[in-house]
Amino acid sequence: MRFLPEPLRSWSGTSSEYPRNASVATLFEEIANAYPNSVALVYGDVELTYKDLNRRANRLAHRLRLSGVDTETMVACCLDRSIEIIVAFLAVLKAGGAYVPVDPAYPRHA
Repeated sequence: MRFLPEPLRSWSGTSSEYPRNASVATLFEEIANAYPNSVALVYGDVELTYKDLNRRANRLAHRLRLSGVDTETMVACCLDRSIEIIVAFLAVLKAGGAYVPVDPAYPRHA
């Protein structure tokens, strides 16, 4: 837990180790495989299981790869808060790209 500043360590009161050599996409895959029918995401009255979230992210990741997204490709995502923003985030990571959030409310530059 050496990576947390002291105030956060004392505030949270918890610690956990995680595999530092695994990517977020890999860790998500492991969780999705271990708990496929558990609820992964709730937005409003919509619930998505890990299996469904993983399936959606894999489908989009495949399309991103076909479009040329590869390691370190920056992918701008301009989405409102929704299930789709989480799907996009995971898909970009699975495709090997770098997720770049763009706030839809940010004014356009003329």
